[in-house]
Amino acid sequence: MLLALDTSTRLAGIALYDGESGLIAEHHWHSANQHTVELMPQVAQLLDQSGFTPRDLRAVAVALGPGSFTGLRVALAAAKGLALAGGLALLGIPTLDVVAYPHSRQPLPVIALVQAGRGRVCWAPYGHGSAGWDVQAPYALATVIELTQLITRPVLFAGEMLLSTRATLNERLGDMAQCLPPALAMRRSGCLAEMAWARLVAGEADDPAALTPIYLHEPAPAASSAAASGGR
Repeated sequence: MLLALDTSTRLAGIALYDGESGLIAEHHWHSANQHTVELMPQVAQLLDQSGFTPRDLRAVAVALGPGSFTGLRVALAAAKGLALAGGLALLGIPTLDVVAYPHSRQPLPVIALVQAGRGRVCWAPYGHGSAGWDVQAPYALATVIELTQLITRPVLFAGEMLLSTRATLNERLGDMAQCLPPALAMRRSGCLAEMAWARLVAGEADDPAALTPIYLHEPAPAASSAAASGGR
């Protein structure tokens, strides 16, 4: 069984997954920057409610970011501790990849978002290229307005979007902005777990000593408008 941990932003999540049942349990909550004290009690409760103990775990997955500087370190430290203490496989998955994952069958290119504070978002474009469904440009940090200036064709926005973010996208992009409703747009730890399980089955794992968070410290509005519209 695999345990997935995501504290990339104030939206935190955990999940349990295995090869027979698939997604066993999933829990999300909004944290007021209390990830450090909340994460492991939530994990213990989820395991107990599902009828498992830490000894049942085979692997642990963690969302790597981009996201909150402090938040990312909380889940990564917990995941490394569990992996080293229990001899578990460790698997890191970029947070924006998790956001985009359930929307791979959309006909439109997808822009995956997480909130970065001060009117900014971490974002990346996803679409179908020569290698199949994948990210089409490097992860970037920009204001919402800067992001809208790069959009040249209709795209689907998924992930964390404040009401103000949605309003700006709709106002500046009109029909080119297709925003999923909040319940469908949210980042899910169950998706993180499923992506990590596929890597585990393929025999992959990450080195705890080498696995690091993905931080975006400077805005990067220079990504091409073609990439922002899905690399088409």
